[in-house]
Amino acid sequence: MAVQLLEPTAPMTISSEERAFFVSLGERIASLRRANDITQVQLAEALGVSQQTLQSYEVGRRRLPVSALPVVASTLSVSLEELFGATTRAARGKRGPASRLHQQIDAVAQLPKSQQQFVARMIKTVLAEASAR
Repeated sequence: MAVQLLEPTAPMTISSEERAFFVSLGERIASLRRANDITQVQLAEALGVSQQTLQSYEVGRRRLPVSALPVVASTLSVSLEELFGATTRAARGKRGPASRLHQQIDAVAQLPKSQQQFVARMIKTVLAEASAR
């Protein structure tokens, strides 16, 4: 489902806090996209924008329209809360300390991109082997 995204007619200034939010959001989108083996072109097509526009969203050079957020979350198989970086216990849906698996996932998210990709490939291989049994 493509979303019609309208380009602003005049540039709008944003605060440094807003800019930091969009940079962080873009980084999360890029990380989730890579973890799901989705290319910029594929995500751009889902949004109905060019690959260059998507790349601008991922680096925070352009603001991602609110209307595109549900499509991004759906395409990346995450909730809007996860897309926004919610990692609180409430976002996980249970009380108490984070499970060991969630702690490990959080630790992997802090690794350099190449190491994140390596871990993602390992997990994908293990899951493929498990489903083949």
